[in-house]
Amino acid sequence: MRKISVVIVVAVAAALGGCAKSPESIAPSYISEVGYQAWSCPQLSEETLRLSSAYATAAQQQEKARTNDVVGVILIGLPVSSLSGDNIAPEIARLKGEQEAVRKAMVIKNCAAAAVPPPVTAARASAKAPVAAVNIPAPAAAASAPVKK
Repeated sequence: MRKISVVIVVAVAAALGGCAKSPESIAPSYISEVGYQAWSCPQLSEETLRLSSAYATAAQQQEKARTNDVVGVILIGLPVSSLSGDNIAPEIARLKGEQEAVRKAMVIKNCAAAAVPPPVTAARASAKAPVAAVNIPAPAAAASAPVKK
């Protein structure tokens, strides 16, 4: 009886080991910042936004694959997303690497400190792409009107 329990535990551990990784646990691929040296700071900022959006989309897809793998292992003993090609860990690694390369290029070019994004972290992984802040001044009449209670 004890041998059967050990075999089951080992089989479940092996199946879970084949599951898709969380986006946060995927290491970035190395991508040199040299390819971005000719870019201007505004171009680098735009690329940062594009990469952030692409990463957010890919991270959601990877999380879905991870969830499907866990469910598949529980129900049928197989990581279905990883087996069907839904695991996009290489794409996540590439996007993280590109984000890091753009960030390094922005630092090298002395782009505005506010424009240089921090490296990708677990907290930013599931966040949507950043949206540029826009200050819209209040109309003059509304700004000077008394507040009624």
